Amino acid sequence: MSEPSDLHEEIKEILVDELMLDVEMDEIGDETPLMGPDSLGLDSVDALQLVVAIEKRFGLKISDPEAAKGILRSVKTIADAVREFKGA
Repeated sequence: MSEPSDLHEEIKEILVDELMLDVEMDEIGDETPLMGPDSLGLDSVDALQLVVAIEKRFGLKISDPEAAKGILRSVKTIADAVREFKGA
């Protein structure tokens, strides 16, 4: 998990598998918005599932709703938060 692209791929895998998205992993850009206009179309239920999946996979707890808004913007922002949490 040392390479950023590996972490990004792992997060994309979570998005596709855990949220059962109707897209392929390679269709998700690192900076594609997860919610809002021109996004993958995640809703609040998806966001909650994603928070649980991130906690299970990486141990990163996202309990503050304001922090969650920033972290769950894109694959890149999630990866940045995981790296910061792991101290990498």
